[in-house]
Amino acid sequence: MSELIKKQVSDARALMEKAVDHCEGEVQKIRAGKANPSMLDDIMVEYYGTPTPLNQVGSVNTPDARTIVIQPWEKSLLSPIEKAIMEANLGVNPQNDGTIIRINVPPLTEERRRDLVKKAKAESENGKVAIRNIRKEANDKIRKLKSEGVSEDEMKTGEADVQKLTDSFIVKIDQHADAKEKDIMTV
Repeated sequence: MSELIKKQVSDARALMEKAVDHCEGEVQKIRAGKANPSMLDDIMVEYYGTPTPLNQVGSVNTPDARTIVIQPWEKSLLSPIEKAIMEANLGVNPQNDGTIIRINVPPLTEERRRDLVKKAKAESENGKVAIRNIRKEANDKIRKLKSEGVSEDEMKTGEADVQKLTDSFIVKIDQHADAKEKDIMTV
């Protein structure tokens, strides 16, 4: 197989790995009824007029399975952090005791669990679409190599390699989605 095709297959693998990592991250953020600091990863707090990630303005810990504790670096950040959590619409109520913010994560109802499973499946489907788009782009690039003297057989081999990569990465996404579904549905 020519070096040009190997490079395209290698590039496709790198992009697919990034897509799977992104998908894993998005699925991980979906809460499964247990307190998890990653639930707050997307929350931005106004810090001296600049939106700053929550984990950069305080420490986020989980002392038990139902509680998240946020210890801000500065006391003046208590109300902006509380406001940011409320605006994030996570379905939790932060409680400010003057030094820390405590979030009690309520147990999930059966209906809410089903909604979260749907959300996890939607995220995994987005990941699969990204993988398929990467496959399409890689195959298009491989076909364009014909003008550079790459033979039909080499192109077919390259496309087959890209398809194998696609299949293996889609299986990985499915495994993560299934694990998350099991996690969410476990009471």
